[in-house]
Amino acid sequence: MERKTRLAPGLTGLADGYRPQPGVPDEMMDAAGGIRPVWRGFLRHLAGLSPDDLHRRFARGDQYLRDAGVFFRQYSAEGSDERAWPLSHVPVLIDEAEWQRLGEGLIQRADLLEALMADLYGANRLVAEGVLPAALVAGNPEWLRPMVGIAPRGGHHLHFLAFEVGRGPDGDWWVLGDRAQAPSGAGFALENRVATSRVFSDFYAEAHVHRLAGFFRTFRDALQEWQADPQGRVGILTPGPLNETYYEHAWIARYLGFMLLQGEDLTVDSGQLKVRTVAGPEPVSVLWRRLDGAYADPLELEGGSQLGTPGLVSALRHGSTTLVNNLGSGVLETRAFLAFMPRIARALLGEELRLPNIATWWCGQKAERAHVAANVSRMLISPALSTRQPIEDDLAALAEGCPAPRDPVAWLEREGAGLVGQESVVLSTTPAHIGGALVPRPMSLRVFLARTPSGWQVMPGGFARIGRTPEPRAVAMQHGGAAADVWIVSETPVEAASLIPAQGRQLQAREGALPSRSADNLFWLGRYVERTEGLMRLLRARNVRLAETGDASAPLLAALAPLFRGQGVDPEEGIPKGLIQTLRSAIASAGQVRDRFSPDGWSSLADLDKTMRRMAERVAPGDDAARALSALLRKITGFSGLVHENMYRVTGWRFLELGRHVERGAGMAAVLATLADPFAPDGGLDLAVEVGDSVMTHRRRFAVTTSRETVVDLLALDAMNPRSILFQLDGIEEQVRLLPGATASPMPDLLRLVLRTRTNLATERAEQLDTEALWALRGAIWEISDLITDSWLR
Repeated sequence: MERKTRLAPGLTGLADGYRPQPGVPDEMMDAAGGIRPVWRGFLRHLAGLSPDDLHRRFARGDQYLRDAGVFFRQYSAEGSDERAWPLSHVPVLIDEAEWQRLGEGLIQRADLLEALMADLYGANRLVAEGVLPAALVAGNPEWLRPMVGIAPRGGHHLHFLAFEVGRGPDGDWWVLGDRAQAPSGAGFALENRVATSRVFSDFYAEAHVHRLAGFFRTFRDALQEWQADPQGRVGILTPGPLNETYYEHAWIARYLGFMLLQGEDLTVDSGQLKVRTVAGPEPVSVLWRRLDGAYADPLELEGGSQLGTPGLVSALRHGSTTLVNNLGSGVLETRAFLAFMPRIARALLGEELRLPNIATWWCGQKAERAHVAANVSRMLISPALSTRQPIEDDLAALAEGCPAPRDPVAWLEREGAGLVGQESVVLSTTPAHIGGALVPRPMSLRVFLARTPSGWQVMPGGFARIGRTPEPRAVAMQHGGAAADVWIVSETPVEAASLIPAQGRQLQAREGALPSRSADNLFWLGRYVERTEGLMRLLRARNVRLAETGDASAPLLAALAPLFRGQGVDPEEGIPKGLIQTLRSAIASAGQVRDRFSPDGWSSLADLDKTMRRMAERVAPGDDAARALSALLRKITGFSGLVHENMYRVTGWRFLELGRHVERGAGMAAVLATLADPFAPDGGLDLAVEVGDSVMTHRRRFAVTTSRETVVDLLALDAMNPRSILFQLDGIEEQVRLLPGATASPMPDLLRLVLRTRTNLATERAEQLDTEALWALRGAIWEISDLITDSWLR
């Protein structure tokens, strides 16, 4: 029978016609068709918003996500692509008391998983006593044999967990899956919160919604307390930018102030895990792993892995590092384990499970069928299926490949396989704003738990996945699902939590270590951005002259050809593909250091890339291209100004600046060698001054028309001109002197070369700096670049 919505006074508009499907629990509406109390204030707020106002609010939340660069990686047969974050703007509201009960059940389950992990890699009592089939453990690719017998430092295998939960037909919460390998989504949950709170900022401020920052602050403090070495570091281990949740890895590292590391950043020396930094190896005491365990150590685990660190298992044996979570925890996510969880709880905790599992059937218990490890999860989530279907019928209809006994229930009891749950699980629905109205859509919820010195703490919120269609499969984001914030609502005011340390904890000012890989990417980011700008200036100057003469074969334009050819750019194109690729190289370098890169900086580069690609489709050579390139120049110089004004002056900034100085100095040397050559076509000197953005300066300094001497003096020898080669060498010397070990005795080769090159140039006269000397100067700058790489970036 269809439920009718009984709205309280004032609850009209968007909620009109809201009808959950028969037999399917709903988050907003109770079984009798009434609005749950926790939703009433929010619906009353929605009722007061016009469609235009709501549209503007949703756009505000989406704009925040775009500006912050939030994305997820979607995979297809053609490869993968970064997609905009699909926010479902209506949050999921849950009463504080109900959340407390759910949290208590999940804390028990977290303790159970810790005990199970300790047994699987320790005494293995569960297998010995027949609680778990030996084949389910020994034949499991996630059970990592080299980890057997390794006691974790601090005594705990697990520190951060997530659980997939959904409502059963009776409205109670069921566990759909355990996430212990490298649980994702916590960072996305916080981004969902920021975006949604901006959509409903006026209501959120007064809604008594529990904040999330306190959860992250507590876990951050716990990670710092677990350091064995006071000089050690805390790092987050990521597979890299091609991972679907890389954005979250970088975001959490930036949010919590930890290093974001890849396997190649780490090394193991005498049992101590260390990070390669520009100042030399430094110990890593705590590593939050976001990489699948089997790929973490190519020496003892997956030999073909290019993501891990050789010797990591050895470091764990020595007890020098705390791993969050320990290697081998992926075995806890085995779906077949769900069938045994009630028995495991009784065996390890002496308790019954507080939260039921989805119903699961395990085949292959008998020794003669031990090789058949069929995990048949009874996750029947289609609302079209009856939720009162008899257990025998459920089991008889289970998946292929596992022979069904004639009496499944008796077989399960006899074999001890453990049937968990009493009914099929149906995903509950929650309101989603689609087509101008609230409609029920299937929802699954991921809840996060963090270990602290005082025990497990449950995040007061979570990560909800919402189906865009009634089909439950659509909750997966790879299938078009959306993400929603989860509000845990209290009846009384809540603490306004932040990341500021708890009272009594002393702030320690300590410069973060810079991994050599990060320094390398910052160095090349500076080079690629500067190279992109230099190409834009050359292309604009060429197109201005093309528009004036209409002759693409003019001698001056032909003289520019080698400068473009050396950069892989075809100047005959309005916006050349080679220019776009150079910018993409800058973006790729920035993507490797997103934890050290401001969201504004990332948005600026992404916007430039989008604009450039759009222009490339319609811009023609000549005046059209010159105008377009002027607009692009304003954008890229805006990015440079943003970085220069806002980036903290630590080691990372120095490598970014070194990259810019190297590229600008070498580029200007090539421009002068080409256009200030005595045999260069007429107009070359004026073009060089224009490319060097020094037209006004030349007019002020020299009350004459351009000559080779005035142009070389201004663009090569003037230490006050930020476009001159000498200015770049001064900048290189300044930054190099501040790098670790750069001024050691005896003087390193790099500093010696910088000083010699800078001194030789500063003592030259313009008439002596001929074309051959300019090309030699360019070669010396490339040699400086190579020595920077050899000294710090390998």
